[in-house]
Amino acid sequence: MTAPALPLGANPWIWHSPVTYEALGDILPRLSAWGFDCVEIPLENEGDWAPASVARLLHASGLAPAAVIAVMPPDRNLIRTDPRTVRVTQDYLHRCIDAARVLNAPTVAGPVYTAVGRTWRMTRAERTAAYEELRENLAPVLDHAHADGVRIAVEPLNRYETSLLNTVDQTLEALTGLPEDTIGLALDVYHQNIEERSLPDAVRRAAGRIVHVQVCANDRGTPGADALDWPGFLTALTTGGYRGPLCIESFTAHNDAIAVAASVWRPPAGTQDALATDGLAFLRRALGTTP
Repeated sequence: MTAPALPLGANPWIWHSPVTYEALGDILPRLSAWGFDCVEIPLENEGDWAPASVARLLHASGLAPAAVIAVMPPDRNLIRTDPRTVRVTQDYLHRCIDAARVLNAPTVAGPVYTAVGRTWRMTRAERTAAYEELRENLAPVLDHAHADGVRIAVEPLNRYETSLLNTVDQTLEALTGLPEDTIGLALDVYHQNIEERSLPDAVRRAAGRIVHVQVCANDRGTPGADALDWPGFLTALTTGGYRGPLCIESFTAHNDAIAVAASVWRPPAGTQDALATDGLAFLRRALGTTP
């Protein structure tokens, strides 16, 4: 297929967690040398990196900041929790937005609603109430994002990692009434391959609301080394008007915390470097943008 030349990026989680200033100093020059256009910057813990210092690393590497990635451990929740936890979570998201502003990143992306791995059963009425609570607790975050010129991209996760937002349709419902110029969807093909009956159809239903896209193989490995409908997915994205980045997100099996959180029990590729470079080559071929 021939498609617009979408920026292609990667997430340092492929090699490191937590993603610290030192980790970024290691990986950004390598991503640039391999030919990536941009990079996601996760903010796991306050103090992992200083925005002004990372902005200098980005400038030196020539990479664009694709997004600041918000991380939701057990103590970060916007729903079904106590007021203090809501305030702490809002404050964390404000810091992500401020970091994005300093980096000149357009987006803060992630499952910005509740902790990854937190699940519970809901009736239809309870789900409706949960979405209303989410909208109320996101409101001050969106005010902050609008003031900083940053968009929030809400990522639905698979059923094993959340029970709140699994599908495009659920996420669109949850965001009903919120300002479209400030909040939209972050799509991750790993999760949507589990939850959607058709990746291209899901993308078409979300057209115009997709802010950020993450890609990997269906087993978290190298994009293209899998059974996903890449032509259908990429065609639906580009014909639907998406012009943002495609960022490879995967994880190392050699970090206890992230391996358990993402259920990475074995290496997802021969090497982490090969996952990134082979994935980049595949995406360039698939988009018809091979140099």
